[in-house]
Amino acid sequence: MQIGINPWNLDALAEIEHEHGSKVWNILQLRLHPSIIALKERVATEISADPKRTYDIDLTYLTSRGRWYFVSWKGYTEKSGGIATNIGVHFFDMLSWIFGPVQENLVNLHQPDTAAGTLRLAHARVRWFLSVNAHFLPEQVSAKSQRTYRSITVDGKEIEFSEGFADLHTRSYQEILSGNGFGLQEARASIETVHHIRNAEPVGLSGDYHPFCQKVTK
Repeated sequence: MQIGINPWNLDALAEIEHEHGSKVWNILQLRLHPSIIALKERVATEISADPKRTYDIDLTYLTSRGRWYFVSWKGYTEKSGGIATNIGVHFFDMLSWIFGPVQENLVNLHQPDTAAGTLRLAHARVRWFLSVNAHFLPEQVSAKSQRTYRSITVDGKEIEFSEGFADLHTRSYQEILSGNGFGLQEARASIETVHHIRNAEPVGLSGDYHPFCQKVTK
């Protein structure tokens, strides 16, 4: 659940918090996924042993959507923030939570149904590709009539996190009720990342871009 599409939205919510003496909680559900927690713990241990350690990451997420997507509020950038915000913000939050803050943010492609780019984090080089276009699904996925493809590789090894999503929102609410939820500032890094992506000038297929970008240009 995105709490805003611009960094200044968080500032306005912080003022409301202060005025009412209340707390605005954010849903960052991937931080509660067992596989993601295990990855964070492993990376923290490895970086502690080698502070200069840098990982190579490919993030690929395709979730097919029909025409309804583009005529709903999600199809309007001023409301949803566009595809990188709408389906990517939680992945960007997860990556910066594990591998450190963004140091460089380049956009290769940015279309209504697809976006791709690269991130350089404190301890990772990330190639990412996000799409709601079924045409770009891998052949082995389409052959099984599956409509979603989700993949994260770290140094060429797949991180298995396809299961365990069903109860993440429930767990998020449980943590909030117990006072352990995620506040506004914990969402800032990912909101700043997607805001930059939305406003950046795409550089095209240059540099070390995600291989799925070739699908878009065919």
